[in-house]
Amino acid sequence: MTEERPKILVYTRRKDEAVFFGKFGRQYAVDVCEREEVPTVETAALAQGFSSISITTTPVGEPALKALRERGVGFVSTRSVGYDHIDLRAAKGLGIRVGNVSYAPDAVSNYTLMFILMAIRNIKNIARLALAQDYSIQSDFVQGRILRNLTVGIAGTGRIGRRVIDHLEGFGCGILAYDAHESEDLRRRVRYVGWEELCASCDIISLHMPAARDNHHIVNAASLAKMKDGVIIVNTARGSLIDTAAFMDAVESGKVGAAALDVVEEEGYLYYNNLRGKVLPNRDIAVLKSYPNVIVTPHTAFYTDQSISDMVENSIKSCIAFQRGGENPWEVRL
Repeated sequence: MTEERPKILVYTRRKDEAVFFGKFGRQYAVDVCEREEVPTVETAALAQGFSSISITTTPVGEPALKALRERGVGFVSTRSVGYDHIDLRAAKGLGIRVGNVSYAPDAVSNYTLMFILMAIRNIKNIARLALAQDYSIQSDFVQGRILRNLTVGIAGTGRIGRRVIDHLEGFGCGILAYDAHESEDLRRRVRYVGWEELCASCDIISLHMPAARDNHHIVNAASLAKMKDGVIIVNTARGSLIDTAAFMDAVESGKVGAAALDVVEEEGYLYYNNLRGKVLPNRDIAVLKSYPNVIVTPHTAFYTDQSISDMVENSIKSCIAFQRGGENPWEVRL
């Protein structure tokens, strides 16, 4: 008896993903139906006859999940490492299984290192002055610091945090680490400390934790108060790790000397959309962008050709594993 050929419905397929869906669809002998629509109650009908769907980071709440389940969907694979945009409680209650994907850590770790260097060298101010053809040396705006003289705290030592440590070791800076689950291997290279000690001891704090209930707003008014004056904060992980209101107060008071943020709270309805010439319906992001010492980029740290290839391939493999009942390393335990 011939095994049924897997088939997958792809929501929100971007143009840059098309070549990889074609490549891996052929490689793994999968029928891939690609759509540009986002998964909603209204578009759930597209999933009729598909047990697996692949989505991006657009929010998927209980109404959409219920509509998808009614069409026979039993597995949702998000083409992202994070899955906090999916209502996991609703998915579990509806009997829908959820998977994320993995990709090489180099993209985000490289971006993080770039962010750290940009922040300590005041690149945002230098670029703005150069654009205005102001080439004078103004110490308040352009004078930077040397990474070797600073201590960097890595909060989260998974694949990406570990690779950031790899990069930093070549600069000769001090490195401290914090993680609820410490790595035996990394203990031989860096010193693990508690969160409060990390806050108090580091000139730069770089966040690499997945979004979870126990780390929601881990950077808040209390933890900010414990940090060094002029601390630099880098976030290429999840916006929910930072209490935005408390963070903005700290920037305005000078407690935070600089920051580089690739992720911000409530970004989901803005990022990856062309909003040129429009008023942003997120006042916090608009204000953050206005600060001369805060770099804000639209969740693009992951965005490389290799990452897109990995995410598409692993989403396809995850859906195949679900349909064939095989072991699925990307499935999220609900």
